[in-house]
Amino acid sequence: MSKTTFVIGASLKSERYSNIAINKLTNYNHDVVAFGLREGQVAGVDIDTHLMPYKDIDTVTLYLNPERQKEYYEYIIGLHPKRVIFNPGTENPEFQNILKQEGIYFEESCTLVLLSTNQY
Repeated sequence: MSKTTFVIGASLKSERYSNIAINKLTNYNHDVVAFGLREGQVAGVDIDTHLMPYKDIDTVTLYLNPERQKEYYEYIIGLHPKRVIFNPGTENPEFQNILKQEGIYFEESCTLVLLSTNQY
């Protein structure tokens, strides 16, 4: 069974790293759900524009700057993910401290590199 990854900050623009990550995750046969500002599809994955009550999220991978993350802290914690990946440019000590207090593992890494090096 594949572990579900939740991409927050998903973009329809093919040059954006979140878009590339969705493509790569699906190519590696990971289940993916996504949230972004614009509705659409990337690699067959619907981008939701409203926060959904997802279940069984293994990994949240962030593509939002730290300031934009604040409004999603409680939501992400409520998903009870096993880990949160802070991609380059999304590093956020404030949120990382909250995750640590909640017992949620996090790492500052790049989803694309983790996939490419079989460390995902």
